[in-house]
Amino acid sequence: MPAAEATAAKPLPTIWELPDELWERVEPILARTYPPARTGRPRADLRLVLDGIVFRMRSGCQWNQLPERFGPDSTVHGWFQCFVEDGVLEEIWAELVRECEALGAVQWEWQAADGVMGKSRFSGDKRGPNPTDRAKSGTKKSVIVEQQGGPLGVTIEGANVHDTKLLEQTIEAIVVERPDAEQLVQHLCLDKAYDNPTGEAACEQAGYVPHIRRIGEEKLNPAGNKTHPARRWVVERTIAWLQKCRALLIRYDKKAENYLGLIQLACALLWTRRLHRLGWGA
Repeated sequence: MPAAEATAAKPLPTIWELPDELWERVEPILARTYPPARTGRPRADLRLVLDGIVFRMRSGCQWNQLPERFGPDSTVHGWFQCFVEDGVLEEIWAELVRECEALGAVQWEWQAADGVMGKSRFSGDKRGPNPTDRAKSGTKKSVIVEQQGGPLGVTIEGANVHDTKLLEQTIEAIVVERPDAEQLVQHLCLDKAYDNPTGEAACEQAGYVPHIRRIGEEKLNPAGNKTHPARRWVVERTIAWLQKCRALLIRYDKKAENYLGLIQLACALLWTRRLHRLGWGA
């Protein structure tokens, strides 16, 4: 654990609106992507727009049910789609990861990946029959995290797509550049779903040292002796954090890219909490 984190202040409460310190990091990204026009109508307050998106992500409410304090719901939704299309939410996430990395707070040596299936209420792409929910339509989230559970990459597909088929895509979705595998050995912890040639190949291609829970390992090792520390729980904890957001637990968005955008925003907020523990780099 970095020394700066040991002197952290009080825990950050649940984020329902952007803290001032986070807005200081987000505002330059928005200014680069959407420079102010010299003429025309005044632009909407983008900080208020982001607060409205965070509210919708946490509550799962319909866009037209947003509280009036966020302004017209059509404005918030319109800007949200612009953010998704222009990759702004992913860039916010990446910027926070890069800042944490500069502070030595990203632990690349041990990583873990896993997937989780969820309900999908409406039509749209990247949906499929959920094999654990009577074949009802659902979407799978595949997440990769670093040693302390900070999300590094995420991708989505239909609920019927096997975890191992998403591993390569999930690794490629890491929002910042990974350290060179020849200079820093990186271990990837996976559960039994990845115990097949496809999972092994994805790890090898990405330069990871795989640690895959083998099918039938309990029978082969009845004493339960572990050959290495269990490190998969961190990704399961991160997924549980993400699932606390109502709009992520159940997919209400028809467009897959909109649903992915909300997940990216939630991942950014998880890194915000780490930056807070680090004293915002002070």
